[in-house]
Amino acid sequence: MTVKLSRNAQFILSQRYLLKDEDGEVVETPTKLFRRVAKTVANVELNYGKTKQETKQLEKEFFNIIKKLEFLPNSPALFNSGTELSQLFACFALPVDDSLDGIFMGVYKSAKIFQTGGGVGYNFSNLRPKDDKVKTTQGVASGPLTFMNVYNEMCETIKQGSKRRGAMMGILNVNHPQIMDFIVAKEYEFSTVNCPNCGAKNTVSKKILSNFNLSVGLDEKFMKALETDGDYSLINPRTKRVAQRIKARAIWNTLVTMSWKNGEPAVLFFDNINKTNPTPELGRLEITNPCSELPLLPYESCVLGSINLSKFIKLNGKTKFDYEKLRKVVRLTVRFLDNMIDANKFPFDEIREVTLGNRKIGLGVMGWADALILLGIQYDSDEAVSLARQIMKFISGEGKQMSRELGKEKGNFPNKDKSIYKNEEYMRNATITSIAPTGTISIIADCSQSIEPVFALVQKRNVEESLGKTLLEINRAVKLLMIKRNLWNPETEEKLSSGSCIIIPKEIRKLVPTANDIAPEWHVKMQATFQEFVDNAVSKTCNLPNNTTIDDVEKIYLMAHRLGCKGITIYRDGSRKHQLLESNDGKCPTCS
Repeated sequence: MTVKLSRNAQFILSQRYLLKDEDGEVVETPTKLFRRVAKTVANVELNYGKTKQETKQLEKEFFNIIKKLEFLPNSPALFNSGTELSQLFACFALPVDDSLDGIFMGVYKSAKIFQTGGGVGYNFSNLRPKDDKVKTTQGVASGPLTFMNVYNEMCETIKQGSKRRGAMMGILNVNHPQIMDFIVAKEYEFSTVNCPNCGAKNTVSKKILSNFNLSVGLDEKFMKALETDGDYSLINPRTKRVAQRIKARAIWNTLVTMSWKNGEPAVLFFDNINKTNPTPELGRLEITNPCSELPLLPYESCVLGSINLSKFIKLNGKTKFDYEKLRKVVRLTVRFLDNMIDANKFPFDEIREVTLGNRKIGLGVMGWADALILLGIQYDSDEAVSLARQIMKFISGEGKQMSRELGKEKGNFPNKDKSIYKNEEYMRNATITSIAPTGTISIIADCSQSIEPVFALVQKRNVEESLGKTLLEINRAVKLLMIKRNLWNPETEEKLSSGSCIIIPKEIRKLVPTANDIAPEWHVKMQATFQEFVDNAVSKTCNLPNNTTIDDVEKIYLMAHRLGCKGITIYRDGSRKHQLLESNDGKCPTCS
């Protein structure tokens, strides 16, 4: 049975996912890849009393939803299912203790995780600030930023041989004495050097913490101090004493300005996060995975998978959303993700213990913009927000019900009595839902990313340097609209194949606003609406036009906090143009 895939999906799979022999030659097809994943995950059922025949039937059902691109698990599951590595998780959280042993043990454990395709989040707030006392050596501390550079260099080295870049989230709480240094940490260092060959002067830049996503962890005390234009206390994590009093507005203005300038740091609202902490007796959530859709405890990990909503539109007769089909797929994917926990080979005992104690899964969605296009609904509309609430509430409800049934069938998660589910008889998983960015898997599924609006009707995607490729993409739903209106022809198909420019007719452009066309408040409204029915968090970028002001960014952050978002990321179009200075790779443009 041949799997129908787009040209770009076939390229990505062949370069990064399909198994290869010792000479680097591909030795499996996409169909075999999907069967390998389905079989690995289905075979877990044998440990719970299912017969071989029942397990084979489930394997078939898993394969069908993957083959039809109705659902895809996170990338490590595609990489490693049925292999010696067998590490299927995408997201990990590691503590960073205030000791040399703790810091460098974190470096070692991170390297092992990156080697298997996982990403790691850290909160560096336990580290004493720069120039603080170190009793054991009678010296002074280097501070969190210095050690973050160590992690960054490790990640830079590991990614050279892995299937994808190592991803890291670096968090610093807003009350840390070095918070201002952290906020501006991703400024670029510029210098002028003379070419040794011709003597020409060249401006070069050094990218700081290039493998980190950065986020500032905000609390309600800070937000209240900001509201009243009051002072805020920075606390030394070693002594627990006030190191400095500073205007909350000073921190805030710097944060908003840097976000406007280059998109980082993002912000995390820790009090919003902990309002829905499923295991409050086990500790406060102050770490997230690299894209912030998963608040996690130290040493916790989680598996992700996403349902392609564009596959649930009934196009025969009156166009409408197919909830009955969605119900079946949600129930099947909850079982799939729960089985992945048992099929997984954990890199360290501490991670196994915490993860198995809570059995968190993160079922999310992708293809949301495509679904709206096929339904004829504008992304930036009350109708779209209303449908988002309806669909995510449905997925959450069905997902939780399936988790209860799995709890009865296979046993509850061990920490249930320390969770918000302590009064329920059955619950298999501490969390069910999470919305990830679905970067590469959305290419494989040929759909729009996550719950994002369409970024562009036709776009060039610069995939990782290791692939050396720019992919030209046209949105699948837009293509279907053009076909339906007899606006797609062989010439257009040929242009797409050759990488030439494609002109989208004006009548289609009017129907599909792109990310930068959509007012910022609609980005936030959409994120907040999905968040209402998501156990973990929602990873979404509020894409903004280049003429967006610093005041606009401030309003977005405040709106996100007010509407209950657990964090917010913005990106202003063109705000990282200075990155082009790195494109020469150290070569002199005058003489090379």
